[in-house]
Amino acid sequence: MIILTENSLTDDSDFIYLCTMLRYFLIGMAIYFGYRFLFEFVLPMIKTTRQVKKQFDAVREQQEAFFKQQSNQDQPKKSEKSATRSADDDYIEFEEIK
Repeated sequence: MIILTENSLTDDSDFIYLCTMLRYFLIGMAIYFGYRFLFEFVLPMIKTTRQVKKQFDAVREQQEAFFKQQSNQDQPKKSEKSATRSADDDYIEFEEIK
């Protein structure tokens, strides 16, 4: 048989109160650390990744423009050389040996 005393009721309510406070404390700590993790690690990592990607894209575009410019400059030189070669190749000077 259970005998309820006034003291036992307050002990149970104190225990429930402490459990509830501990629960709210742990939830608050989880929110705090989640906030810090998000704003001090995840978002800076995303920003840095985007910035590095933009820099790599800019360098790649510069290289492509440089190579395109180089290939455009090389093509007229090659066609001029081939034109002079074909004109030179038509006539070959030679001397007769006796």
